Amino acid sequence: MATGADGPRDRVVEVLRLGHRPGRDPRLSTHVALTARAWGARRLYLEPPDPRLAKGLSEVGDRFGGSFEVKGLTNPRSFLRQYPGTIVHLTVYGEDLDSVKHRWTGPGPFLLVVGGAKVPPEIYSLAHHNVAVTHQPHSEVAALALVLDRLLGTPAEEERSGARLRILASPRGKRVEERAPPGAGPPAPGAAR
Repeated sequence: MATGADGPRDRVVEVLRLGHRPGRDPRLSTHVALTARAWGARRLYLEPPDPRLAKGLSEVGDRFGGSFEVKGLTNPRSFLRQYPGTIVHLTVYGEDLDSVKHRWTGPGPFLLVVGGAKVPPEIYSLAHHNVAVTHQPHSEVAALALVLDRLLGTPAEEERSGARLRILASPRGKRVEERAPPGAGPPAPGAAR
């Protein structure tokens, strides 16, 4: 898949997580955000806002770099009515992903809507596409990863700007390289762990 100018990696993709329940499902919403970030989405809109979760995700960006951001959202219907791009609602009840993805042309922006326990019926009509990766019960995170992979391709292991830590591929064990902050000179010998 192309990664240069006007390729999938140039698409602006954002994610809306509907129905987040602060204190009840921060792990699932965190995994939605981490998946969006890893595949190259620009931001996550979280409804309702959760400053604690947003702060934790900001700390991931501080350590591993990049410009992914989390924004709280209180009125998703109004937001969707005004969204300037293509809205794709991920739902087990939607059309098969492979039958509609060919209609997703141009650079975007794309908004992928990931629902919670109960999605308001109006969301189905506000979305341009209601899409299913399977018609069996499954995780929102799995659906998001598959759709992001189709939109943007598998993420390359490029270094993200501002990264203090970089995970290194390893056949066994964990290897993490620490990077010196800008202007601090090279890292101390043995900084890779």
